[in-house]
Amino acid sequence: VQLQASGGGLVQPGGSLRLSCAASGSISRINIMGWYRQAPGKQRDVVATITSGGRTNYIDSVKGRFTISRDNAKNTVYLQMNSLKPEDTAVYYCNARQVRVGAIDDYWGQGTLVTVSS
Repeated sequence: VQLQASGGGLVQPGGSLRLSCAASGSISRINIMGWYRQAPGKQRDVVATITSGGRTNYIDSVKGRFTISRDNAKNTVYLQMNSLKPEDTAVYYCNARQVRVGAIDDYWGQGTLVTVSS
């Protein structure tokens, strides 16, 4: 599975960005896709996930501001980010996860930088 993330950039507080993650390869095996982020000096943490059935999950700090969605025809997952705050500044990574009996396989995109600053 290969993941290509795009859409990061510099935005003012209160602004919006949409991240995209295009997947290719053996994507039929993927159960969950998601977005993670890593701020300077911090660990990488999950932001939002979406299952193959469309069930979504968000961390509390982005609920009501971020929306994760997927376009199965384009094999692409999106993260719409609204009302951005400086604390959203991070490198955002796309993740694809295959859950097998007794094992989990994670695939990562290259990361895209989101900077929220005036």
